[in-house]
Amino acid sequence: MSSHDSLKTLSTLEVNGKTFHYHSLPKAAEKLAAIGDVDKLPTSMKVLLENMLRNEDGDTVKESDIEAIAHWLSERKSDKEIQYRPARVLMQDFTGVPAIVDLAAMRDAVGKAGQDPEQINPLSAVDLVIDHSVMVDKFASPEAFKENVRIEMERNFERYQFLRWGQSAFKNFRVVPPGTGICHQVNLEYLAKVAWTKEQDGKTYVMPDTLVGTDSHTTMINGLGVLGWGVGGIEAEAAMLGQPISMLIPEVVGFRMTGKLPEGVTATDLVLTVTQMLRKQGVVGKFVEFYGPGLDNLPLADRATIANMAPEYGATCGFFPVDQETLRYLELSGRDKDTIDLVEAYSKAQGMWRETEKEPVFTDSLELDLSTVEASLAGPKRPQDRVAMPQLGSNFDLILEQDGKANEKDKKVQVPGKDYELAHGDVVIAAITSCTNTSNPSVLMAAGLVAKKAVEKGLNRKPWVKSSLAPGSKVVTDYLAKAGFTPFLDKLGFNLVGYGCTTCIGNSGPLPDEISAAIKEGDLTVSSVLSGNRNFEGRVHPEVQANWLASPPLVVAYALAGTTRIDLSKEPLGEDQDGNPVYLKDIWPSSKEIADAVSYVDGQMFRNEYAEVFDGDEEWQNIPIGEGKTYNWSDDSTYVKNPPYFTEIDKPLAPMSDIKDARVLAVFADSITTDHISPAGSIKPDAPAGKYLQANGVEVKDFNSYGSRRGNHEVMMRGTFANIRIKNQMLDDVEGGYTVHVPSGEQMPIYDAAMKYQKDNTPLVVLAGKEYGTGSSRDWAAKGTILLGVKAVIAESFERIHRSNLVGMGVLPLQFADDQGVKAHGLTGHEQISIEGINEDLKPGQMLKVTAKKDDGSEVTFEVKCRIDTNNELQYYKNGGILHYVLRQMLAA
Repeated sequence: MSSHDSLKTLSTLEVNGKTFHYHSLPKAAEKLAAIGDVDKLPTSMKVLLENMLRNEDGDTVKESDIEAIAHWLSERKSDKEIQYRPARVLMQDFTGVPAIVDLAAMRDAVGKAGQDPEQINPLSAVDLVIDHSVMVDKFASPEAFKENVRIEMERNFERYQFLRWGQSAFKNFRVVPPGTGICHQVNLEYLAKVAWTKEQDGKTYVMPDTLVGTDSHTTMINGLGVLGWGVGGIEAEAAMLGQPISMLIPEVVGFRMTGKLPEGVTATDLVLTVTQMLRKQGVVGKFVEFYGPGLDNLPLADRATIANMAPEYGATCGFFPVDQETLRYLELSGRDKDTIDLVEAYSKAQGMWRETEKEPVFTDSLELDLSTVEASLAGPKRPQDRVAMPQLGSNFDLILEQDGKANEKDKKVQVPGKDYELAHGDVVIAAITSCTNTSNPSVLMAAGLVAKKAVEKGLNRKPWVKSSLAPGSKVVTDYLAKAGFTPFLDKLGFNLVGYGCTTCIGNSGPLPDEISAAIKEGDLTVSSVLSGNRNFEGRVHPEVQANWLASPPLVVAYALAGTTRIDLSKEPLGEDQDGNPVYLKDIWPSSKEIADAVSYVDGQMFRNEYAEVFDGDEEWQNIPIGEGKTYNWSDDSTYVKNPPYFTEIDKPLAPMSDIKDARVLAVFADSITTDHISPAGSIKPDAPAGKYLQANGVEVKDFNSYGSRRGNHEVMMRGTFANIRIKNQMLDDVEGGYTVHVPSGEQMPIYDAAMKYQKDNTPLVVLAGKEYGTGSSRDWAAKGTILLGVKAVIAESFERIHRSNLVGMGVLPLQFADDQGVKAHGLTGHEQISIEGINEDLKPGQMLKVTAKKDDGSEVTFEVKCRIDTNNELQYYKNGGILHYVLRQMLAA
């Protein structure tokens, strides 16, 4: 805790005979009353205020920072930069492995500089949950789970060996082994404390539980009243190493809820509605806080579902304050009485307890009557594109027309060796998956009830559907079994395939050969239906172009129907034993039936499953690990390599300088996601990454995925901009990671072109439209960009996390002026680009001059805004990145 306490807010709280020290917001409110009524702040802002009070040191946090949060009340926004320190860091393995690789590389660099490598150590609590690696290789079989875990351990042995080393080498670092659960659900059900405690100088301090995570869906924990959001691995590593997170005091958009969800409508339907509303409102880079009487009717699991999808609606967080429902969930999930009592006492003492009749002040607000929500899906390629269930069939016909397949609506292809045909819109993947929904007992029990009623009616899934159940924790399979639903889900092919993200992250595994052959033969636009949060192009499966987000019970329903070209409100799913049509309404459970099923969930299930959560099975425990402060890198490894970021860390800093005569590596349109920039899914054999792996003795069947290879920069460089659906505007009607090498005019993979430019010492830029870098908090989307030699990205707008990641890796994010862009300036990507004003006088938000020199010698000049937003970020950029800055600070100390 800081020694500064200019407002004299340090106080004590007695709970169950124990004394806790804390910085009191009511005391601060008395001192700040002349500036504003702090009690009217949104609760999420009160968490930031407490963070400032506790960390005031006269240097990184000053009294003026504290006053700035009170001043927020008058303008309801601020351009003030603050230094925020979360209590802990959460990681998953796709993003966690490269983060630990970076820490290991930093240890090497410190050792080579003649200092103690153990200087590089997490200073705050770090939990890494292995959840992104399991694939759906086996499905619809009682052996699927066991076989998928066995294959996962074989595929990922090198990665897991590395993490086991990290677990023993680094302090404050815990690993939840494979086959346990999804990080956000483990966080919700076990790791989160809501009121965090810390021992210092013989005293116990209490504070709000806060975190950042290396996965954008870290926001799920906001449903529990814990402020957390996703950051890139780079920023998370800096936070681990004691660096504050530099941020502007945010705008806070209030989302008022009234009423109650109608019969038959799920939390998934609600979150898809909320996502659509907030995307339309525009909340990128803002906090969203939910309030209003409707929260009284919203179970905590539903809140977590809504909070989870904050990245999809674009917000930094989607926060629900602590209230009685929070305490009920803490008890249900097996937390002890002292923890629950402390949460209640602390929240009430700090004025952070939600009271329905007290409504805070917000920057802006919008409202939803829950009773108006209807059954919905979202797709075919963006989470915010909600479609009411009855309109899905007609919506799909529009997709066929847009794809030039209007005359093929009745086209059918015989599946080789089978007695059925495949058509446009058929469901080839139906997956109950992802943290968004598998943490919610109501929608999972609803899926179990739909399965039970369907089996009793004699229905089955269509034979072309690859079905799977991948819950976020073992508690889910416990309560589904206790409620008696497991046999019915198994009968429909929804056998347990693993505890992890699976289909939602692109680990859907291969389609059966005959299905794949039929899709290719007929050039069919087929569908997946998944209870996930992401359906970006090329993400779920390379052969599936239309991907629909839906509730778990609807996933079961579409598996029965076998097609998305259907109106389930009117058309039958199939026929019963007597040949009578069966409609969705015949098997859809009532709210009472769902509530009765949810009553099977109890605290003992959580206590049992989390008792030995960090131990892992015998196979995990038997993985051999090397000892030592530094990692013994293997030249033969194709999973874990020492990255080249810190090779010149001991050399003097080069001064910042203008970018001159750069070439354009690619030109992209709007909504380019981090999936487009750095895919997580399958690696094509003929792609640069596939060729590299084969050249290093890896067979195609052992490629695994880009996500699992993130510890190897050679694979990830080659995978940058390699998404099969990405479209470079420099080429006509070409999909995939290709570009034109200028001036030769040769078309080639983006990686190959970048290497040719590097050989000639030619700097590169990328041009893009709106919302560049939406989606996952994927640090490799920035790391790959810098390793290809890209010095700047000029876009119409950036998604929050990716902009931060670019700065964190030393890439300059630049924003076109309003209503300007590639087309407005007549750019084709064949120009030479020069950017002036990048020097030691550079300021955050400064306007810079860009000159684009065309082939005919003519020039276009325009101004762009430097999207280095804070002074801290400017220091990171000067040093070539955030980790370079931290290392230099350490070595200079």
